[in-house]
Amino acid sequence: MSEQQTDRKFANTLARGLSVLRAFRASDDGLTHSELAARTGLPKPTLTRLTYTLCELGYLSHGGRNERFRLGPAAVALGSVASLSISFVDLASDAMQKLADATGTLALIAVRDGDRMLLAKTWRPRGVATIWLEPGHRIPMFGSSSGQAVLATMGEARFASLDPDPELAQFRRDGYDQMIGQGFTIAPPPTRYARSVNAVSVPYFAGEFGEPVAFTCGALPKDLTDTRALTEVGPALRDTVRTLEQRTGHAPALTRRG
Repeated sequence: MSEQQTDRKFANTLARGLSVLRAFRASDDGLTHSELAARTGLPKPTLTRLTYTLCELGYLSHGGRNERFRLGPAAVALGSVASLSISFVDLASDAMQKLADATGTLALIAVRDGDRMLLAKTWRPRGVATIWLEPGHRIPMFGSSSGQAVLATMGEARFASLDPDPELAQFRRDGYDQMIGQGFTIAPPPTRYARSVNAVSVPYFAGEFGEPVAFTCGALPKDLTDTRALTEVGPALRDTVRTLEQRTGHAPALTRRG
């Protein structure tokens, strides 16, 4: 049982309801009850009560028997308010699209979601036909460059709250050394969570969240070799994030580590 589940202040029912909303991804054409159960891991009776309540409140919509669940108007409105309150995404958008086009990589912002990284915003390179990850997709913190960038700038107390094992601690130290040496992170090959993608990341301290997020560029290994990541894409991404920090008046994320 997790520490959150045993905390008397923690509302487990609310957490389960929010897990249903978090199950949706940008490309989903609705989700069936079974698909929601698979993504959330919730028992079907519990899920039925939650989806009914969320539909009644407008956070989900459901046309009737055998119809798929979709995010409802209340969820859309909440997302719109949230996006308007996060100014750095709009400020970075043009530069990140130009970077995606120039490097032929998927540029993105990833935020920490427990022990995983959630893709919050993506910019696809124009004119490149391939399969890309999408907003709402989650990847492991350990083994991803975005996770390593965030871990490298994470304070000791927050890092300790992850209950890290020695491998994660070493992964974090390696990320810190990379940030000091070159200003961006590339997950060491033995630790990478997938062989189908290479990526480089730079942390940015998001004042709206009170913690760093990761700006990342990634592509298939044949399109983004380690050499290209080190000599071309990494430095370009680092410079893009530094420019954003200057525009927003933020110090580099690494200087906030404490």
